[in-house]
Amino acid sequence: MTQNTHLVLGATGKTGRRVTARLRLHGAAVRAASRSSRVRFDWSEPDGWDTVLRDVEVAYVVPPPVPGPMHEFTARAEAAGVRRLVLLSGRGADDWGDSTFGRNMLSAEEAVRASALAWTVLRPGNFAQNFDEDVFHAPLVAGALALPAGEVPEPFIDLEDLADAAVAVMTDGDRHTGRVYELSGTRSLTFAESVALISRASGRDLTYRRITRDEYVSTLAEQGLSRDDAEEVAAMFALMESGVIADTTDELASLLGRAPRTFEEYVVRQAAAGAWSAR
Repeated sequence: MTQNTHLVLGATGKTGRRVTARLRLHGAAVRAASRSSRVRFDWSEPDGWDTVLRDVEVAYVVPPPVPGPMHEFTARAEAAGVRRLVLLSGRGADDWGDSTFGRNMLSAEEAVRASALAWTVLRPGNFAQNFDEDVFHAPLVAGALALPAGEVPEPFIDLEDLADAAVAVMTDGDRHTGRVYELSGTRSLTFAESVALISRASGRDLTYRRITRDEYVSTLAEQGLSRDDAEEVAAMFALMESGVIADTTDELASLLGRAPRTFEEYVVRQAAAGAWSAR
C-alpha cells in the first residue's frame, strides 16, 4: 500500500472496471474494490470501510444504491486522510425536482459537497453501453426493445469516454476541484433512431416499440425487479420525456481534449464484436 493510492469503488461494474484498467495503464497505484473483488467493499458493511480507505489519496465513487451511506463514508474518508473524491452522479440532477429517480445520487452529492474533501461530480447521461451490457441488451438480442420513451431524444454517452474523463479528473484533480460536469454524447437520438442504427450495423431486423409506464413497470416486475425499483427505473424515463436531459453539452470534450466518440462508432464497434447476434 502507498500513500497515493487511487481507490475505485464498484471496480467490477460498467464504469469501475474501465476506470481501473486506465489508471493501471497510467501507472497509478490502484485499489480496486467491490463486493466481488479481492478487496471487498460493501455499502451495507461499514465496518470494512476504514481498511479500504487506508492510504488512499483519491477515490472514484459510484453512489450507494440507497440514500444515506455516503454521509458516513465521507466522514470516514476525511478521517483516513483521503484528499479527493470523484463522484459519479446523473445528468441534470439539479432539475430532477420531486422525481423518485436518483435519490441515492442526490444524497451522495449532498454528502460530498458538505465534506471538507476536495471533490468533483461527474453527471453523465444514459450510457450507450446499456444497449449491449445492461437492461436493453437481452430484448434487442431477442429482436425487439420496448420502453416508455417516445420522441424526446437522448445524447447517449460512450462509457469509454466517461472512463477517460474520470481518469483525467482523478490524475489532474486540482483544477477540477468543486466542479460539476454535465456530460453527454455528441448528438441526441431517440430510442427508435438508436435501434435503427443497431439494426443496420448488426444486419438484424430489430424493432423499437413505445409502451406505457405501467406496462414497463409490470415487465420489470415480471423479470424479478422489486416494485419500488421498477418504479424508480420508470421514473428515469419520465425525466427523459420531460426533456431536461435531451440537449448535448461540450463539457465531455473539454475534459477529454478531443471530440467524444459518436453513437455510430459505438454501434459499429459492438456490432463487429457480435453484441447483438442472435443466440
